[in-house]
This record gives sequence, structure tokens and C-alpha cells, in this order.
Amino acid sequence: MSTNVLTDQAKPAPTPMSRDRSAAPRLRGLLWLTIRQSRVMLRTLAALLILVAADLIWIHVLCSHTVGVLRRTGCYSPESWDSAQCWALLSPIDRPNFWYISVLQPAVTAVPLLIGVFIGAPLLAQEHERGTIRLIRAQSVSPVRWLAARLAVPGLAVLAVTGVLAALMSWVWWKDIVHGPVAFDPPFQFFTYPALGVAPVAWSLFALALGVLVGQLTRRTLPAMFLTGALVATAHGLIRWARPSFYPTVDETAPLHASQPTNAWLINREAIMPDGSRIGSDACITTHRCDGATGTWLQYHPSAHLVPIQLVEAGILLALTLLILTGVFLRIRR
Repeated sequence: MSTNVLTDQAKPAPTPMSRDRSAAPRLRGLLWLTIRQSRVMLRTLAALLILVAADLIWIHVLCSHTVGVLRRTGCYSPESWDSAQCWALLSPIDRPNFWYISVLQPAVTAVPLLIGVFIGAPLLAQEHERGTIRLIRAQSVSPVRWLAARLAVPGLAVLAVTGVLAALMSWVWWKDIVHGPVAFDPPFQFFTYPALGVAPVAWSLFALALGVLVGQLTRRTLPAMFLTGALVATAHGLIRWARPSFYPTVDETAPLHASQPTNAWLINREAIMPDGSRIGSDACITTHRCDGATGTWLQYHPSAHLVPIQLVEAGILLALTLLILTGVFLRIRR
């Protein structure tokens, strides 16, 4: 009798449970290591998403219920709010409106900055600071492949979380805030614009890539975090300064004391004199030079320009993100 026969007889027959375990797919190697290193970040982003999503659903449900009550009782129009009964039915909508405009919008606006500071900056800075970056040269995988896996997990997580947050924020803003009975929230306001559309996604990816580059250059975690925060805030200020030029403005002549269009972003306002010349609105306030004005010249972005302006801004940010990541990969190869 051969030894193979003896060995085969000694082996226990595989049970269904063992076959199921061996057939089940498992994460191995570099991907498993990257996910394990990022598990705190993944749990934090998941908790953030659940918390904000629950708040937005609560806002939508409460606003929809209040609007339904106002419509059924004939208290939806502003003319009916003088009565005590209609005002009492309208008052519950103040709390969700305040929470959305004064709490959630600033919080979502700060998300890209927090991602760059707490996720992007420490990603490679900690590896350099601890000296573990040297170990990748002794591994079987190339530094480029290691960096690609190291960036893929937080990048995809940030993309998914900010995408869902932006979609929910835009949906509630359009459904319950702008078209609600009370709230006034133009899309180009300081905290409104960065919380809508593709802005949170583009800014988050840019801040993440910028933090990775800063951490790679400084090789120290705390300096990288502070420098990343300063650079993201500076970039936000520069983009905000250049934002009016991302799309052609609407120029029109209006009556002398006409107000700006609803939900529009007023860029410039000047008084038109009888000779056709224009004087800035600031001079009209401090002097009497505009006493003989015949009309008003307005330069503004209507609310319909929100999507084109955001697409141009997102394109600029994504191009900068790709440029930054190219620099990061070129440096890791050396």
C-alpha cells in the first residue's frame, strides 16, 4: 500500500461547513491592510453620514407635515398669517428651518476642511514620522501600488459619503427650504453654496489630495494638519473671489429703486445718470451725486446660474486634484 493511500485515508472528509468557509471570499494582502488601517476613518464617516441623514429626514418629514396642515386649513398664504390660529400652525416650521440653515449648512461647509486636516494630512505624514514608509521598499509590492491602495480606500469613502450628503442637502433645500412657506435661503449665500450640488464632493476630494501632498512634503503630522487647514481656507477664499467670473453675468437696466431679482447673487449695482454715465451705489449712499439718477444698472447671477458655476468650479478643483495626485505619485517613486 502506498503512502498516498495512507495519507488520503488519514485525512478527514471535508464537512459542508468547512467547504463554505473555504469558498467564502476574503480580503487579503494590501487591500485588507489598507482597510484595517482606515477602519477608524471609515467608522467616523459612516457615523457622520447616518447622523446628518437622520437630521435631514427629520427636517423633511416635519416640514412636509407642517405644509400639509397649512394647506388643509387655508393658512399657507402669507396673507393668512395675521390670524393667531394660522400663526400657531406655522410656528413649528421655524425649528427645522433654523436647524438646516444655521447648523447643517455650516457643518457640511466645514466637511472638506475637516477631511483635509484629519484624513488627508496624516495619511502619509504619519508613515514618514513613524519611519514605516521605509518598509514599503522591502515589500513585494511597488511603492506606486502601495500608494494607490492607500489612497483608494479613503478616496472612495470620501466620494461616497460626500456624494450622499450633497444629494440629501440639495434635495431638502429644494423641496422644503426654497419652496417652503417661510425660509429665505438664496443659493449663493456663504454657507448655502458650498453645501449644495457638486461643491461638497469636489472640495472634499481636493482637500484630501492637498492634505496628502502637504503630509508627504512636511513629514510631520501636526504641521501638516495646520498647513493643510490654512491652504484649504486660502483656496476657498481665492475660488470665492474668482467665482463671479466662472459664468457670464446678467446685465440689465431697472427702475431707480428696483430691488434685485429673487434668489439672485448681486455682483454690482450702479445708478444711471441723465447723461448715460453710471455711479456706484456706495457713492450714492455717502454723497448726493445720485440725486438726478434716472434708473439703476444691475449686474447679477440668477439662481439658474448655480449649476453652471458649480460645474466650472468642480472642473477646476478636480483638475487641481489630479495635478496634486500626480505630484504625490511622482515623489513616491523616488
